[in-house]
Amino acid sequence: MASDASSAVDLQPRRSDAFPNPNYGGQVPVPPGYVPPQTPAMMPVPQRPLGCPPGLEYLTQIDQLLIHQQIELAEVILGWETCNKYLVKNTLGQQVFFVAEENDCCNRQFCGAMRSFVLHVQDNMGQEVITLTRPLRCSGVCCPCCLQELEVQAPSGTPIGYVVQDWHPYLPKFTIQNERREGVLKIVGPCCSCKCCSDVNFEVLSMDESTNVGRISKQWTGFLREAFTDADNFGIKFPMDLDVKMKAVLLGACFLIDFMYFENTQKNN
Repeated sequence: MASDASSAVDLQPRRSDAFPNPNYGGQVPVPPGYVPPQTPAMMPVPQRPLGCPPGLEYLTQIDQLLIHQQIELAEVILGWETCNKYLVKNTLGQQVFFVAEENDCCNRQFCGAMRSFVLHVQDNMGQEVITLTRPLRCSGVCCPCCLQELEVQAPSGTPIGYVVQDWHPYLPKFTIQNERREGVLKIVGPCCSCKCCSDVNFEVLSMDESTNVGRISKQWTGFLREAFTDADNFGIKFPMDLDVKMKAVLLGACFLIDFMYFENTQKNN
């Protein structure tokens, strides 16, 4: 399922295709008052600090990320599971990353939200800067020896951290680990991840769970979108001075949480 970086670049739509010129070649008449769609603003590339993996320099100036999953018509109309795609933005609405799932049809349809996957995280130049890999694991609390796990690589092939599910009888709990598999942070979610008209918060805590460090929030998007699609919006908050690698691992944790607890929203409704 893994592929090289060159093939991953094709997962991000070309900007000319996504925002075509409506009057190309003078063949298509433009109605009076027509305003063409605006190209999404891109976050300027900051200077890369010493020791920062290539592409993660964007995260050095950010303490909050907004993740918007794109709506796929095939899922809405047919209920046919497609590969997920996301836009990652900063608080100014500027695009930071584009994320695309790589998977096969059988895995998506038969394994559903528990499927293994590879997520390619690309910068605004179409270069893959982070690779997220989730192996196929058990989904219940009855098998504490084979819980969910996500590996984060930056660049591809170089692990920088892991998201490991902790066993708990009723709470979603995870440990954020560094490249040496040492625990750095904890994530604790609510007993019930289904809430109407309100956000669902997963708290990012210190290892002893005594200090709140940040938050991953699944944001309420309205009744129709919640009922008929599984396209979700998330927000991530973390300290500005947090290690940039751990910021990338928290981004990976957000996608793992989305798949585990919110991917089947449309089918359940």
